[in-house]
Amino acid sequence: MAWDEWEQIKAEAAAQPPVSTRLNQPAPAAGGSAGPDLVSSPAKKKAAVKTIGDDLEPGVEQSGKHAAESTANAVKEFGARDGNGWDVSGALKKAHETWEKQVKMLLGRLASEKQLLGKTSIDLQNNDIDIAAQLAQQSKINRI
Repeated sequence: MAWDEWEQIKAEAAAQPPVSTRLNQPAPAAGGSAGPDLVSSPAKKKAAVKTIGDDLEPGVEQSGKHAAESTANAVKEFGARDGNGWDVSGALKKAHETWEKQVKMLLGRLASEKQLLGKTSIDLQNNDIDIAAQLAQQSKINRI
């Protein structure tokens, strides 16, 4: 690119009006944004938190305990009584250890999701308050 061409590009850019965003009114009812608006439903989040706490976590715990009992019985039945046990006994025990780890990870994930869902409503509300305060401050500055 030659120097003259570069100078011409800079001059054209400088001649353009400055780019800015100004919100004087909400988007038209027919839409006007490039993508979907952020929609947050505190009631649905609260219901999801309740479902996780009342249904999913207890169900996972109960299923984990049931599997522990069943597997322990199977390991015992296939285990060595007279010195000659089945190989499947050790394999079942190892598989159950993996199962227990996965159940604990799932319970941890459910607890995390439950906590984050509760926190999200608060974060979104705080963001709305911050934006309203910034817009009010900007409005005061523009009136000066």
